[in-house]
Amino acid sequence: MPSRLRPQIEGWLLLLPAAVLLALFTHYPTVATAIDSLFSTPRGARGAVYVGLDNYAEMAGDPVFWQALGNNLVFALGTVPAAIALALLMALLVDRKLAGRDFVRLAYFTPTVLPMIAVANIWLFFYTPGYGLVDQLLHLLGAPSHNWLGSRGTVLPCLMVMTVWKEAGFFMIFYLAALQQIPPSLGEAAALEGASRWTIFRRVTFPLLMPTTLFVLVNALINSFRLVDQIIVMTEGGPDNASMLLLYYVFEVGFKYWDTAYAAALTVLLLALLAALALTQFLYFDRRVHYR
Repeated sequence: MPSRLRPQIEGWLLLLPAAVLLALFTHYPTVATAIDSLFSTPRGARGAVYVGLDNYAEMAGDPVFWQALGNNLVFALGTVPAAIALALLMALLVDRKLAGRDFVRLAYFTPTVLPMIAVANIWLFFYTPGYGLVDQLLHLLGAPSHNWLGSRGTVLPCLMVMTVWKEAGFFMIFYLAALQQIPPSLGEAAALEGASRWTIFRRVTFPLLMPTTLFVLVNALINSFRLVDQIIVMTEGGPDNASMLLLYYVFEVGFKYWDTAYAAALTVLLLALLAALALTQFLYFDRRVHYR
């Protein structure tokens, strides 16, 4: 073997196990799902039949799909900025010298390591009408009991609060790591010039955190569209589809109604939407992040 080719071959061989796993469990299912979306759902002895874009045409006239899409957009707008802002605030707090800093970091990160099913059951108790934690606190203030997860006006905000609580600690870790990479001399130099703490954060710290913010933003947006565990445990999409999100609708169509072809079409649309959003973020924010 020529010596100049040996490093390249060794590199590809090292990548081969990960490439095989990625192809088997990511690329192949994606292609198979896209193909299945062009066929009808097999029913008993009747096999799948090629129907072209009929499943996508059905989606265009499906009111539940449009409601789930609208709910998901509202959910993303409500959770992504809040989770990022809270994560950055927590990172700034625990990056400073304070008593019990390690304990505070652990407390902030604890919700992240809890299983989602456990978190959903905990918050299900919080929102229980009459004797849940939220109603007990409101009772002390003289407010009446409320069915938080059974009301169209409050069910989605309740899920947003729980999601922000669950994800903010995870995003905090990335911000904390980024803050520790910023040289203290930059802030000290700005302070010597008379800059306030807010000016130092706005003009020095936050611009240097933009690569981390872009990474967190993409992950938070993807997470907001792949929410399903909490919905299954807490609301099952109700009441009256007020908490129906896209991934739960895919789950319901595929495993409750056994319309696998339509579920495949919904999945393809969801993947295309997430890819478009991620690509747009990278293309739009790339110059702003890296100052080009």
